[in-house]
Amino acid sequence: MDYGFRIQVIGETPFITRVRPGTDAGSKLHPGDEVLLYNRFTVNRSVLHSMEYYYNYLSPQMASKLALRDPDGQQREVIADATVRQLKRVMDVSHGAGDTDFWQLIRDEQRSDELLRQRFYESGDVMIWKMPEFFMSEGEVDHMFGIAKKHEALILDLRGSPGGLTTTLERVVGNVCDHDVKISDRVGRKEHKPQLAKTRGTSAYSGKIIVLVDSASASAAELFARVMQLEKRGTVIGDRSSGMVMEAKSFRESEGVDTQIFYGFSITDADLIMADGKSLEHTGVTPDEIVLPTAKDLAEGRDPAMARAAGLAGLPIDPVAAGKLFPFEWQPL
Repeated sequence: MDYGFRIQVIGETPFITRVRPGTDAGSKLHPGDEVLLYNRFTVNRSVLHSMEYYYNYLSPQMASKLALRDPDGQQREVIADATVRQLKRVMDVSHGAGDTDFWQLIRDEQRSDELLRQRFYESGDVMIWKMPEFFMSEGEVDHMFGIAKKHEALILDLRGSPGGLTTTLERVVGNVCDHDVKISDRVGRKEHKPQLAKTRGTSAYSGKIIVLVDSASASAAELFARVMQLEKRGTVIGDRSSGMVMEAKSFRESEGVDTQIFYGFSITDADLIMADGKSLEHTGVTPDEIVLPTAKDLAEGRDPAMARAAGLAGLPIDPVAAGKLFPFEWQPL
């Protein structure tokens, strides 16, 4: 099921930020449309994540009804049909002769990995690194910072990043600090355990750091941004982050013998208290400079936050060019 559009809260206002070409939504919705109602419900920061979980996983809809306001102030209501692809109810993953389902899963995984690859742009003394998730090995993190060390300034774009592995976060922090850093205190039911990042010493990146975050930056992404503020190591630019940092444990289970039903669940088991004694849960990271795109910026593909970050790094770039640095890529239907 694919609805063909994405909603994001910018500041306190929900907007359509992406539409998939060739879909029903692509002909009716436009980036920069303010979302007044989504399936008759008001959208805001506190409910968007739950709404997306409900509509994407618990109760997929054949169509979405939206009340919108365009950048010129004109209101309208639209019904956008979802793109539906019928999948197999039962898949053969026994890896036997003629088993096409197994290899289809492999191909799907490869496509997902491609969309979540690390992307970067180099120009003069500046490197811009688009990190979609914190799922990297220590060697992969070190490799990226090896490239960054060729430049005097690094812009780390964590907008839209949902976080990832604590080990990746620790390695990233260790690559930008010249001393060991306590990221947070892990407060659970039975233990208070600090999360530490060990410095890479002389191998750590010592240049200027600018971090970009938005309302979709979560977990490890916002923890990193806050550490940069508390350590006075970097400047954070963009929108207030999501405020979803509690740690959880994931469990994978299955039912059945020859034919199995696979499922999983996640259980929150700890809050994270930063060095200032506060948790980011429900509050997020407030950037040092709040730079928000307007409705017309979204409509015209401008990225003022990236342009501002590049300017601070010594790389003058206009918002239109900034918006083209890392084109959005849709998951194949």
